[in-house]
This record gives sequence, structure tokens and C-alpha cells, in this order.
Amino acid sequence: MAEQKRDYYEVLGVDRKADDAALKKAYRVLAKKYHPDMNPGDKEAEKKFKEASEAYAVLSDPEKRRQYDQFGHAAFEGGAGGGGFGGFDFSGADFGDLFGDIFGDLFGGSRRGGGGRSGPAKGANLRTSVRITFEEAVFGTTKEVELTVKEECKTCHGSGAKPGTSPETCSKCGGKGQVVFTQQSFFGTVRNVQTCPDCGGTGKVIREKCPDCRGTGYVPIRKKYEVSIPAGIDNGQCKRLAGQGEPGVNGGPRGDVLVEVLVGQHPIFQRQDVNIYSTVPVSFAVAALGGEVVIDTVDGKVVYDVKAGTQTDTRIRLKGKGVPNLRNPEVRGDHYVTLVVQTPERLSAEAKELLRRFDEETGDSLHASERLKNGEAPREKRKRGFFK
Repeated sequence: MAEQKRDYYEVLGVDRKADDAALKKAYRVLAKKYHPDMNPGDKEAEKKFKEASEAYAVLSDPEKRRQYDQFGHAAFEGGAGGGGFGGFDFSGADFGDLFGDIFGDLFGGSRRGGGGRSGPAKGANLRTSVRITFEEAVFGTTKEVELTVKEECKTCHGSGAKPGTSPETCSKCGGKGQVVFTQQSFFGTVRNVQTCPDCGGTGKVIREKCPDCRGTGYVPIRKKYEVSIPAGIDNGQCKRLAGQGEPGVNGGPRGDVLVEVLVGQHPIFQRQDVNIYSTVPVSFAVAALGGEVVIDTVDGKVVYDVKAGTQTDTRIRLKGKGVPNLRNPEVRGDHYVTLVVQTPERLSAEAKELLRRFDEETGDSLHASERLKNGEAPREKRKRGFFK
């Protein structure tokens, strides 16, 4: 008994109103998933591949799709060989570039045919890092880095060939840099193009290699670079030296040198974006009566007038004392300072007496005593770990 065929729309997983683009996308996914070369020996995968191919062959052809929508599978029973896949007529099905896509992905070939050697390609980037101080990141600096880079061989002048000889045209690709190969599929012979394995896409083969560069055309050297680090750069950001990296391929431009900037920590300052933060101690007397404190900034020391009655953890702003904007160094962030009132720990007898008198003058001591007399606030006994 012949196997009952599934609905073609169900096979591809598309709606009955799906357009050509949706059909092609659905089939491409299934063809890549179930292709026999990706599933060697898997009969079930081979069956699903044939089933999907048959469904696409019908639904991608406007006339066959019209017949299928009207009569179903019965419209093709004569050509399908009684329900099997092997006798189905794929003529008229427009697989075109679709198979170039699929087989190019599967076998590493180029999507389209044609000739021409591989085009110019930019060289690889080189990476290194440099350490700078907090202040250098704020105001900018110049550093020197050293790394290994490829330079043109002076012996062969970049040809890679031994002096007195020259590169020859690749016999495998005829100097085109690409070779054509065919892949047998269920739909016949599929033509694919890939980079020539003998010449690597250059179209040239070096028979006698230069003894100094061994045929590469380049020799590694240690080279020093001067890196101008802009004001405002932050930790982890990179400075790019354009065109200073590895040589390009087939006449392509050099890559770049990427220098990662590592900013050291500061003992006083912390940075967030373009703002700087720090903490400054203030004596009890200055906080209460007002006075001056000296604050360290990246621009040097500044004197700040503390208002009388300043409470601990009060934050003040020193406008324009922060980090320059990386894109506009003329614009700077701010410096935020947290004032921390210091409670004296060692007092002379005279100082203690003055503080007691101060406490009485402010009324805090009397108020506390009155509350105790009235029973409003019971006295707490000293407990280890809580009171000293």
C-alpha cells in the first residue's frame, strides 16, 4: 500500500497564502537541516529532504501550485510514480540561487559562480595595553608601547620569492584564485566555486621561496609606537592606531593597533563617568561654628568655606573640577565632596568640661534628665558589644 503523502504546506510549515519568499526561506531551512551530506546514513533525514524538495518544487511553480490547490496530490499522480518521491518531475522548479546558498553553506564554496581571484582584504588588528595613572587619564598623556608586527621583507621586497626568481601563475586555478567544483545532488549537478587551495586566492604560486621570509613576503620585527592618550579616557577604553596593524591580503590595507588603557586606582578619588568623588573630614568645631577646610582636587588644593551647623555626610559640589569630556575636553564634570564630621576621641579634662557646659547650654542634657525623672525614658544598662 502506497504511503499517504502529507500536505505540501504542512511539509514546509507555511500558511497556504505564503508568498515566494516565505516558501524559499522555509525550504532552505529544511534542506540544510536534512541534507544527506549533513546526515550520512540517516534514511529518515534523506526521506524528509526529498519530501521537502518535492513540496517546494510544486509550490514554487505558479501553475503547479494552482493545480495542487485545486486537486491536491491527485494532480501529479501520473508523474509521481504512484506516490513515491523518486519519479517526481522537478523540471520547471526554480531552485536557481537557492542551491547556491545551500550548497555554498554546506561545502564552504562561494554562493555564485564566475571567476576572479579573492579581493583585497584588510589585515588583522593587533592588540596591546598600557597602564596610566588616575591623573594621566584625567588630563591626557603620551605613552610608548612596543609589539611585534610584520613588515615587508627587504630581501624579496614583499614578493615572497627567492631573489632572481618570481611567483608563477597557479596551475590549479589558472591565476583566477578560485576553482570550480561540482556536487551531485538529487537534482543533478550543482556548480560551486571556492578559493583555490594551492594559491590561497592569490592566483600565484611561489616555487622558490625567499630564505628570509620563507615565502610570506613579510618578516616580524619589534616596533615602538607613540600613543597619544586623550584627556578624559576611562579604564578599559581603547586608543586606535589606524593602519599600523598586520598587512592586508591581496593589496588590502593594513589592520589597526588597538591599545587598551588600564587606569590605576587613586588613594583619595573615585570616578564615575566624568565626575569625581572624595571624602573630607571636618572637625566638630568647624562643623558647628563654620570655617574653612582644605580639599584636594585633581587641579590642586582648594579652600572651601563650611557653613555653621553642617551635618555629617553633607555633600558639596565643586563645579568643573571633574574629568574632561572625552569628545569635548573644554567641558568638565564636577567634583563631589562628602563632609564627614569627626567626633574627638581624646580630650583633656578642660576640654571635657567645656563640652559638658556646651551640652548644658544647648539644653540636650537637661531634656534628657527631665525625661528620666518623668519615667519617659528608662535608663539602659551597659551591655557588652553595644556600649563602651
